[in-house]
Amino acid sequence: MAPDPSTSAQESFISHLIELRNRLVKASVAVLAVFVVLFVIWPGPAAIYDFLAQPMMDSLPKGSRMIATGIITPFLIPMKLTLMVALIVALPWVLYQVWAFIAPGLYAHEKKLVVPLVLSSSLLFIGGVAFCYFLVFGQVFKFINEFSPKSITVAPDIENYFDFVITMCLAFGVTFEVPIVVIVLVRMGLVSIEKLREIRPYVIVGAFVIAAIVTPPDVMSQLFLAIPLCLLFEVGLLIAPLFARMTKAPDADADIGARGT
Repeated sequence: MAPDPSTSAQESFISHLIELRNRLVKASVAVLAVFVVLFVIWPGPAAIYDFLAQPMMDSLPKGSRMIATGIITPFLIPMKLTLMVALIVALPWVLYQVWAFIAPGLYAHEKKLVVPLVLSSSLLFIGGVAFCYFLVFGQVFKFINEFSPKSITVAPDIENYFDFVITMCLAFGVTFEVPIVVIVLVRMGLVSIEKLREIRPYVIVGAFVIAAIVTPPDVMSQLFLAIPLCLLFEVGLLIAPLFARMTKAPDADADIGARGT
């Protein structure tokens, strides 16, 4: 008796859901483990927030401190920050779980592309966050505090500061993923290198528009975001052909046999 196609499809769907659940659990456990280490062992939520606040504190007059307007804010915000740091630290493992979930459906030559992309995506995102923290924040906060009237005492609220810093870090982290986006688009055949080169002027304009939206209204911080975005777009144009050659599909017959291996 031939198997029921509908039953086989249902079993396959359920097995995919179970696999997805297992991958999500493994990723969550990694993030939780890093969070516990940061919270219990070293360095602790308070020290992590002090590190995050250092660029702002360096731009304020000596002896200035931030304020907390909420009752549980001094506890809640450092905890949120610690969780965000744990997610960033565990990002390579999280991305690996995503790759492991989709890997069985890839050809052997396609799998060659995924591991470098997982590693480079993690490094680029962390690099974008580091670029924002170590270079951009110092210039932005210095400009804001120098521009403020002398009659005003600047005392940032820790929650507002946290929201601003996280938004900026995410913006720069995502911006640094531009080469990956270019590589994936070219490799999947959605757009050609020639077409991307043709639209280069529009990309440059779009970069400055995005920078004007997500950064404070000062020229320095906008340039800090727009210029790396343009440069990383060019890096993607240079690397995309190399990745395309490295992951070029073999002969059709051999490729069919390689699927799922």
